[in-house]
Amino acid sequence: METFLLFVLVGVLAQSVDGALGMAYGVVSTTVLLALGVPPAAASASVHTAEIFTTAASGASHVYHRNITWSLWAPLVIAGMLGGAIGAYVLSGVDGDLMKPFILAYLAVLGVWIVLRGLRDIKPKRIRSFWGAPLGLIGGFLDAIGGGGWGPTATTALVGAGKDPRQAIGTVNSAEFFVTVAISATFVWALVTGHWQDAGAVGDYASAVGGLILGGLLAAPFAGWIAKRIPTRTLTLMVGGLIILLAAYQGLQLVGVVP
Repeated sequence: METFLLFVLVGVLAQSVDGALGMAYGVVSTTVLLALGVPPAAASASVHTAEIFTTAASGASHVYHRNITWSLWAPLVIAGMLGGAIGAYVLSGVDGDLMKPFILAYLAVLGVWIVLRGLRDIKPKRIRSFWGAPLGLIGGFLDAIGGGGWGPTATTALVGAGKDPRQAIGTVNSAEFFVTVAISATFVWALVTGHWQDAGAVGDYASAVGGLILGGLLAAPFAGWIAKRIPTRTLTLMVGGLIILLAAYQGLQLVGVVP
């Protein structure tokens, strides 16, 4: 019960930030799971299972409020699903202990990137719809490998390129549901075919997954209110700082400095 309630809180916080910034649910959730000793593949699979529910809710909301640029959405979805499937296959076939240092490095770099995004005034540039394909491929792959990265990769690139923030967040968030389904389906396929040796670990974290789902669904309706109350730059710095701190803690655990 304590684990479940802990991850309800994690889900609420992660989804609140994700709803306001269009990123961070997967990164924050995965970082916390890794900090608790969950294997990388199991952490990514757990988070993406929870995201099927949370991204469906947020995606439907953006469709209703017409926050989507459909010409960009289609290539983003197709390429994102492909990149996510490739990333999940790669992650599920690698020993978790061997992969963890690379995942930690990725999360640390991502945290620094988010902090820099909050500190810098990124000048807008024009971006065409066909850029959704390479952006989706990279974002999907990084999302599967690290359990988070779709929002930081895609939303940041679009907003930085001059896309209207509301349209960028809506387009990326609604596409994320399909990317998440592709990643989760790849993990299931890897489990069924025996490609994933650590698959049994996912069942050990069912309470964490349930908590992430409930927390995310509870927070979704309040995302707009949070976005109005807290400045975007403040939220960005908070997310980046949290990821860096947790990644540093995991790094110290990896080298045996802390238990």
